[in-house]
Amino acid sequence: MSEPLRIGVLGAARITERSLIDPARATGHRLVAVAARDRARAEAFAAGHGVERVAGSYAELVADPEIDIVYNPLANGLHGPWNLAALAAGKHVLSEKPSASNTQEAAEVRQAAQKAGAVFMEAFHYLFHPVTRRLHELLASGELGELRHVEAMVAIAAPPDTDPRWSLPLAGGALMDLGCYSLHALRMLAPWAGGAPRLAGARGGERAGAPGVDEWLDADLEFPGGATGSARCHMAYDGLEMSIRIVGSRGEATAPNFVLPQRDDRIVVRTPEGERTERLGTRSSYTYQLEAFAAAVRDGAALPLDADDAVTTMELIDACYLEAGFEPRPRTRI
Repeated sequence: MSEPLRIGVLGAARITERSLIDPARATGHRLVAVAARDRARAEAFAAGHGVERVAGSYAELVADPEIDIVYNPLANGLHGPWNLAALAAGKHVLSEKPSASNTQEAAEVRQAAQKAGAVFMEAFHYLFHPVTRRLHELLASGELGELRHVEAMVAIAAPPDTDPRWSLPLAGGALMDLGCYSLHALRMLAPWAGGAPRLAGARGGERAGAPGVDEWLDADLEFPGGATGSARCHMAYDGLEMSIRIVGSRGEATAPNFVLPQRDDRIVVRTPEGERTERLGTRSSYTYQLEAFAAAVRDGAALPLDADDAVTTMELIDACYLEAGFEPRPRTRI
């Protein structure tokens, strides 16, 4: 049995329980420290989640010699600066997406990861779950025929107006928070589409009271092999939708919730032979992700995501913003 990873957590974000605490417990890793701007909040978080101790600041946490891995679930605009700080301290980094506020900052994060010789990964957890792996298998096996079209929609009900996801200085917006999944899922189909997609068009709508911040954005993509794609996101939607539909020349497959497959693990496959529903299991995508990340840190196992992939995603996000009439997100100075 290899030694448990020693993890430090930046911030006391609500998502962390689902995205890291539970998976770390399930896989036997240590939660060494947490830091938050409000020490009392960090202490409550540590007590509630079995984190060993509280660090006095983000800077103290990333410098801590007892920590191997830094998990960064802070507001989007704080991903880049603290990813850079953690990598400069020689830590491996699991960062919530996107890795930075814009392409230039993402490229700096990549350079820092290379210099540190560290494992760096954006937390696109959906990719590690059997639901997404099965969608890829259905294309690879030829059961769906040649890829013709794919559409992904990631949408949630509106967060409160005070939420950092609506803040331009903190790199907010629907595309940053949600649309990155849609774009990423389409990018990952490149092996069955003759190569990486290019942006063919994008439209978006601004959030009332939040100048420069997108409430929704739709992107049209084209693959070299002739397939088309639609990557959509909406952060003030009537309910929750996180679906992907893959259409081939012989059939199609739909996953009703590819982003959180633990909530709905179905894939519906329709071919000339008929329709069937496959269930791929409700074990958390975040647990699969942490296992893969740990294997990369401990054993040098290959990961499907790295700092290069993060830059490519960010380039596409920035291109979507420009095409839809927005500016790429500004850097957050800390």
